[in-house]
Amino acid sequence: MAVSPVTIPIRSIHLSPGSHLLIENISWQQYESILEDLGEKRSGCRINYSKSTLEIMSPLPIHERPHRIIGYIVTTILDFQNRDWEDFGSTTFKRVNQAGVEPETCFYISNSIDVRSLQRIDLEIHPPPDLAIETDVTSKTTLEAYAAIKVPELWIFANSQLKIYILAPDGYIESQISPIFPNLDIAQMIPQLVTVAFHQGTRQMLKKLRDFLSNHCA
Repeated sequence: MAVSPVTIPIRSIHLSPGSHLLIENISWQQYESILEDLGEKRSGCRINYSKSTLEIMSPLPIHERPHRIIGYIVTTILDFQNRDWEDFGSTTFKRVNQAGVEPETCFYISNSIDVRSLQRIDLEIHPPPDLAIETDVTSKTTLEAYAAIKVPELWIFANSQLKIYILAPDGYIESQISPIFPNLDIAQMIPQLVTVAFHQGTRQMLKKLRDFLSNHCA
């Protein structure tokens, strides 16, 4: 006897902090419907989609602070270098029928002038962000989604280490150098600065960063 599939409303799914759920064989139309059903003001979960696989994540609160601190570091360096940027936070980026991803933090830098007046991004028209920042990503779905969106540089901060990924024709490759900040040892600096922020506070950490930049990069 055939067994009918069980349909569970997406709003009825509750994940504990730090957990994630993978659902396979999801069409693009279903993904769009799920986003619409959950709404833009949902809290406590992020959704990524790639190759018919939907991933719903509920980050741990401890993961929220590092990406915010790293965002402050990025903007402080950009400001010191007199470079423009636009912070698009956790905007949902979609490439139709391919992938959708919600970064924890992302920045337009070289393309900031193209998006500064926008409130919504359409990747059929506008460029992807130059940099996306994630904490503790272990999912292949997330990396595949970023590759489909064509984000040039991805930082993943996990276990007090920063890994830099650069987009190549076949996906992301790990790099010791950040093309956005080629003259800085970002892979070493970020973990050290995050530690300082946790022990001495973010303001003191940013002061130390500005002093370092003034003394070594002026």
